[in-house]
Amino acid sequence: MAAEQIWEQPEFYDPTPQDFNAYGQGRRRKAAVVLSLIWGGTLALHWVSWGTWVVWALTSVVGWQVLRLLWGKAIPETPPALTGDTPLPSVTLLVAAKNEEAVIERLVRSLCQLDYPCYDLWVIDDASTDATGQILDQLRPHYPQLRVLHRPAGAGGGKSGALNEGLRLSQGEIVGVFDADAQVSPDLLHWIVPLFQQPQVGAVQVRKAIAPGPPNWWLAGQRVEMILDAFLQQQRRRLGGIAELRGNGQFVRRTALNRVGGWNEATLTDDLDLTFRLHLDAWDIEFLFTPSVMEEGVTNFRALWHQRNRWAEGGYQRYLDYWRPWLFWPWGAWKRFDTGVTCVSQYLLPAASIPDSLWAIWGKHPPLLWPLTSVMLLLFCGSTWRGLSRLEPRSPWQLLGASLRAMLYMTHWLPVMAAMMVRVAVRPKRLKWVKTVHVTSGE
Repeated sequence: MAAEQIWEQPEFYDPTPQDFNAYGQGRRRKAAVVLSLIWGGTLALHWVSWGTWVVWALTSVVGWQVLRLLWGKAIPETPPALTGDTPLPSVTLLVAAKNEEAVIERLVRSLCQLDYPCYDLWVIDDASTDATGQILDQLRPHYPQLRVLHRPAGAGGGKSGALNEGLRLSQGEIVGVFDADAQVSPDLLHWIVPLFQQPQVGAVQVRKAIAPGPPNWWLAGQRVEMILDAFLQQQRRRLGGIAELRGNGQFVRRTALNRVGGWNEATLTDDLDLTFRLHLDAWDIEFLFTPSVMEEGVTNFRALWHQRNRWAEGGYQRYLDYWRPWLFWPWGAWKRFDTGVTCVSQYLLPAASIPDSLWAIWGKHPPLLWPLTSVMLLLFCGSTWRGLSRLEPRSPWQLLGASLRAMLYMTHWLPVMAAMMVRVAVRPKRLKWVKTVHVTSGE
């Protein structure tokens, strides 16, 4: 069923893939305009007598949303059951792999042991220069579900291009995407497939979890960050906002993918870009806390900084690319409000903190934006508490300690976002596949 029929959109609402692809132009100019407005507006709030009232008004709006997220009831998850006499939908799993010899065999073993009768696995070897291609060719005779596609060097499009090739060659009604370091439980599709019986559901994302590794501050922080993020995504979805795709462990209805033109090959983060295009096309995205997909984390600050910079810029590109449909298309008032609060708190606030902090130092007074920053730290701490309490029983003191550590860890996003906003306005990243190096858990 078409998305606009589900929501009875007006006749003029019928976006095409060309509509979406036309928006990704002039990002540097847009980013420069936005940054100028943010910095100029922040300094203006310091100069006018009523600037404090504006900050408190904005804090009230954001704080109201934060309280809704933190105090909203979390619905316990149980494995949904398939209903009706219709045949089970076919599922295609796609993996774009580039130089993944350390983990590719483990991935194939994991994904070829799923308890589901009609699925296939397409691994797209994107011109690997290590033994990834040879390993896949050796594995293919042993796994009837496995299909292997070798892309030549210079094929273009990065990870999105590889996924689009797999999409064109495969036929599954539901398309799942995994990273090469993914590890899943055999019952995964029993949780996923029933959710697509709801005709308005265009995609489902499962919680990402960091695989066990050596004691490490950054790994520990990422483990809690994934729990925090999953809790927030579920709460946003249940309160009428949007849930976001996270790349690894995402499942998309083929009909929805075709309507929005597949994966965008002109973006840094294909999952976040696809999230916006699906919602703008009036599809919903479900987010599952259980089960999870295991993946490897990065183990040092340098790697974390580069990875988060790419994620941050890819997320910001959505607002630069799709600001017109975001503001004017009839895709839902609560979704528009939810994404607006997210934009203010995650992107605009860190950028505004630069002139705010400098002016505060110059004038020897507290930053004007401290109420907004405090609300965001409360969100990090409270979401960690709520998320951890769902996974395992802990004492209140243990939860408090873990939440405070997570709040401290999550502050790394403030300089990441601020630096990214400035850099994008001056020199955007060159579009290329920048992958995280994966190793086996024993290395």
